Amino acid sequence: MGRYVIRRLLQMIPVFVGSTFLIFVMVYALGDPVAALFGERAPDPATAAQIRRDLYLDHPLWQQYTHYMAQIFQGNFGTAFTGQPVLELMGSAWPLTIRLTIVAIIVEAVIGVILGIITGLRRGRSVDTGVLVLTLIVVSIPTFVSGYVLQFLFGVKWGVVNPSVSPAASFDELALPGVVLALVSLAYVTRLTRTSIAENTRADYVRTAVAKGLPRRRVILRHLLRNSLIPVVTFIGTDIGALMGGAIVTERIFNIHGVGYQLYQGILRQNSPTVVGFVTILVIVFLVANLLVDLLYAVLDPRIRYA
Repeated sequence: MGRYVIRRLLQMIPVFVGSTFLIFVMVYALGDPVAALFGERAPDPATAAQIRRDLYLDHPLWQQYTHYMAQIFQGNFGTAFTGQPVLELMGSAWPLTIRLTIVAIIVEAVIGVILGIITGLRRGRSVDTGVLVLTLIVVSIPTFVSGYVLQFLFGVKWGVVNPSVSPAASFDELALPGVVLALVSLAYVTRLTRTSIAENTRADYVRTAVAKGLPRRRVILRHLLRNSLIPVVTFIGTDIGALMGGAIVTERIFNIHGVGYQLYQGILRQNSPTVVGFVTILVIVFLVANLLVDLLYAVLDPRIRYA
């Protein structure tokens, strides 16, 4: 196991370098950060040249990238065009998005797996058909539509929750935004769990467990569910980074100043240091989540061994 983890960590290095380099090129090579800094006003040539020197933009692109990565490893993600260090923006944004993602993951994992088990064990019945139709409807509705509808119903019309989240963004305030963020993923988890359960119910090891006279509850939880959760864990693990980076719409609806909000503001204002810094951390989140998912395989299925 230890050698496998070391090998995977070494494999993550070229992936991290390649991903961050592509992001850096797309942000800095396809736009002019200095022009974006001044907006519609044309900067004085001498001032623009000085700013380029200060931002290390007067060097070739590969040197800019190596300089940026060297700063990152020193804990310096640069300074946003507003004058605020990017690390301070991360310090205020990441805790909010992490709490929102935790709520969303719990919702999609718990509810999605439970619905998937129920429909997988009752395949072809009315409850199975009803849940399949419901998940299809959820997948078909854009997040901004479901977000505004749920915000209006629960926050404005019925007054169950606050329509917008306070700056503190406690877990109880993030319940509704977490549900909105998790809706589409919840539908996919339900369908994936249902398919996996339905396929594994016909497997030989399940028939053997039933033939031995084991209780139905033990057969489902101990044998059927553990093997059926492998593709579900894969989806949820890769979905962690997607939820963090894809929370732009949800955070805009509920006024959450998290990672999605900062990315939206950075793209809108062409704030290159902010965009590159936040996306770099998202790349790390994706890589670590994939590694943890691979390690969980051995927990779910003892037959899997890593050399």
